[in-house]
Amino acid sequence: MDIFLKTTSALNDETRIRILKFLNIHGKCCVCDLENSFEMIQSRLSRHLKILKEAGFLRVDREGRWAYYSLRSPLDEFRQSCVKEINTLDIQLPNLIKACNK
Repeated sequence: MDIFLKTTSALNDETRIRILKFLNIHGKCCVCDLENSFEMIQSRLSRHLKILKEAGFLRVDREGRWAYYSLRSPLDEFRQSCVKEINTLDIQLPNLIKACNK
């Protein structure tokens, strides 16, 4: 029950919906790329990413000092259907702005 509530709560924010769609389109992104693309300060972005990760949507891969976020794979059927529905929404997304030197 707890993970279900975390999942549904994570989807109750427009920014997190936009992040999920952005990562689904662009794939694995460094935090600095997300910061620049969404023009968001690191602390605010990290909070959104933490909520999405705890809700079971994201995975994080650390490579040296860099943290890369992507959609978890495989997603269970419920989260997969949520992402599929999000992808049908007409949402204005920022362009991917690469900032990492990697």
